[in-house]
Amino acid sequence: MDKLVIEGGQRLAGDVRVSGAKNAALPIFCASLLTAEPLTLANVPRLNDVRTMRALLSQMGVRQHDDERGGVMLEAAHVDWPLAPYELVRTMRASILALGPLLARCGEARVSLPGGCAIGLRPVDQHVKGLQAMGAEIDLTHGYINARASRLRGASFLFDVVTVTGTENLMMAASLADGVTTLDNAAREPEIVDLAGCLCAMGAKIGGAGTDRIVIEGVPRLSGARYAIMPDRIETGTFLAAAAATRGDVLVRGAAPDALAAVVDKLREAGAHIDVDGHAMRVRGNGALRAANVRTAPFPAFPTDMQAQFMALATGAEGASVITETIFENRMMHVQELKRLGADIEVEGNAAIVRGATRLTGANVMATDLRASACLVIAGLIADGETTIDRIYHLDRGYERIEEKLSALGARIRRVGSAPASAPGNP
Repeated sequence: MDKLVIEGGQRLAGDVRVSGAKNAALPIFCASLLTAEPLTLANVPRLNDVRTMRALLSQMGVRQHDDERGGVMLEAAHVDWPLAPYELVRTMRASILALGPLLARCGEARVSLPGGCAIGLRPVDQHVKGLQAMGAEIDLTHGYINARASRLRGASFLFDVVTVTGTENLMMAASLADGVTTLDNAAREPEIVDLAGCLCAMGAKIGGAGTDRIVIEGVPRLSGARYAIMPDRIETGTFLAAAAATRGDVLVRGAAPDALAAVVDKLREAGAHIDVDGHAMRVRGNGALRAANVRTAPFPAFPTDMQAQFMALATGAEGASVITETIFENRMMHVQELKRLGADIEVEGNAAIVRGATRLTGANVMATDLRASACLVIAGLIADGETTIDRIYHLDRGYERIEEKLSALGARIRRVGSAPASAPGNP
């Protein structure tokens, strides 16, 4: 199992280009199930989650081809097996996004209840209720969602809670439904807008994406299309936080600044200087950082996926920061690992009080989920001495070649593989 070894204390400087957005790529890949014609995607991130999604689609019969520019062509002319098995779904919750497209295109679907990061309960009941409102017959047996519908019907559906994947699943399913579907209390994340853009390029009729009411007029069929996946706003925010935390000077290219307003506001409040020029964002952390309070909430508020990274930055800021997590109940597991590095953090309920300006020192730490991994990387960059981060397979789910990108910015970071265990009786 690979690890990252970081020699801290280096100021980040230079240029870095962000990859395509994982959380946009995964539903857009599932959108390929909605048409028999080729869907050609550009700006595809090379991540473990994307590889898992591709394996899932491949076993369903989706043909795939990589071009020389890093794009991917997906062709679902024949969906041979409308099944998402546990073996693939258990590592990635986004596999649930195959449910709506399979049901809409094939009239049936069998999808394992999902896995993914252990950061808290993320029920799929809103997916199920929404599809039932559209006429699907669904039962849950032996850990699988079994769904059938001769053709889905347009419906009005109010989400009990805001759910990104639920909104995406129902939006894809409704694109081929008979009639008009209205989704109220819909999620507003930029990745949903990106999915809607891809679906519209395929011939779907969708209005209101990016607001809390999305209206989809179903069409008989969708066609192929060419589409470029949006930049990853969380990777962008991670590099911004890392540069600010190390008092660096970094130009982040290929970004989507409008999707990061809440993160930029908090980084500026903490003392970072950020300039935006089109799709480029320059961050400078020349002076002392200041404490800033953060409260996560659905977009456009501060994203839960940046909470851990901001906490790492807050350990080096003057004063006490209060970081409150309102989305996932278990998303404070990185606190204990930060404390191993010397951070002064106290957790009270769903809030962490970070007393900053402490001196972090290198230690062996363990990643507990995807964003916790990024948090520990930032902490390792500012800690004195050597930090070793174990279980970085979490990191590889959402960051493309992060150690290479950070090395190009001056970080002393390397990936090492664990030696295999000796067989019993061998030295």
